[in-house]
Parts: sequence; C-alpha cells; structure tokens
Amino acid sequence: MHHLASSIIEGLKGRRSIYALTNESTISDDRIEELISEAILHTPSPFNSQATRIIVLLKEEHEKLWDIAREVAIASVPTEQFEKLYQPRIAGFRAGYGTVLFYEDPAPVKLLEEKWPMLKDQFPIWSNHSSGMHQLAVWTLLEAEGLGCSLQHYGSLISVQTSEQWSIPIEWSLKAQLVFGKPTGPPREKTFEPLDKRLFVHGK
Repeated sequence: MHHLASSIIEGLKGRRSIYALTNESTISDDRIEELISEAILHTPSPFNSQATRIIVLLKEEHEKLWDIAREVAIASVPTEQFEKLYQPRIAGFRAGYGTVLFYEDPAPVKLLEEKWPMLKDQFPIWSNHSSGMHQLAVWTLLEAEGLGCSLQHYGSLISVQTSEQWSIPIEWSLKAQLVFGKPTGPPREKTFEPLDKRLFVHGK
C-alpha cells in the first residue's frame, strides 16, 4: 500500500501544465483510450450519477477543433486582442496531438434533483466537482505516460460549433479541454505557498 501511495504522489507531482507540444504521441491511440476509460470508470461522481461524458479528438480531428476555435475567436474578439492573445495560444494548442473534451450530461443530475429536492442546489456544484476530478485523473494518467498537457476553458466560445461538428448533444455542458502531445521541453518552474498557510491538522 505504501508503494501505491508513493506512485500516486509521483503521478500528482508529474501533472504539470506543458504548452510546448508536438503533434506526436508517446503512446498508442489504444493506450490513450484505455487510460481515459479507466479514469471514467473509477473517478467518483455524486450519488454515482456518472454524468461525465468525454470526447477524444486525435490528429486531424484535434486540428479541426482548434481551427474552429480560431475562426470563432476571429469573429468574436477585437483584432488586436486576437492577434496578441488568441492567435498564438490557439496555434500552440493546434500543434499538439489531441484534445480531451470534458462534458457533463445534465440528465443524470436532473434525476438526482427530482429524487432529492432538498439537495437541488448542491447537485450542480457536486457535478462540477466530479468533472474536475475526471480532468485531474485523465491529466495525471496521460502525463505519467510521457505526454505533455494543458487544461483549457474555451467552452463558451466553441460549444455550439463542437456540438455540430461531432454530433454532441447540445444540452451537454462543455467544462474543459485538455490539450496533449509530446512535450518539447520541461514545464515552467512552479512555486509553492508555505504549507503552514494551507494545511491545518488537529488532534495529531
């Protein structure tokens, strides 16, 4: 058990934002699917509602996503802002190998709200918690296999277009996009706030 905990800690340490990516993968497409399948099966959800839905876009399909984001950004933001901020970032994402789209299906959550009306206000919050745990699980597993990843939030910009392009139910909520590929360098240096400001133990 100690060995397992140490492995999990090493995985969490290795999960970092890496933006410089190539359109190669360190593992096979089948292995990518296997890892994400395990994350879906074993990541918790409120009342086991299992509302997370994941779309994986690889190679040309991945490039289509960021072409869509580029076109929408051109039409949505001032030219100067697009050229300075959006264009280089979107080009960097497109240069990767794939993107994992994290969606939440509202139907299972709605059933919980009907069954437990006294908790109605809590279920959307808990659903977001579950989505975040899925994002962490997939991110950690992919980076443990040598891939570089960064988590993006372009949902409000591209959700309609992605639903049309990949026949995704429009009622699903796009929570995040995890871009991945073979990294060309290490992550940026990370600083840490003192633990005595963040961790408090009573009764030790």
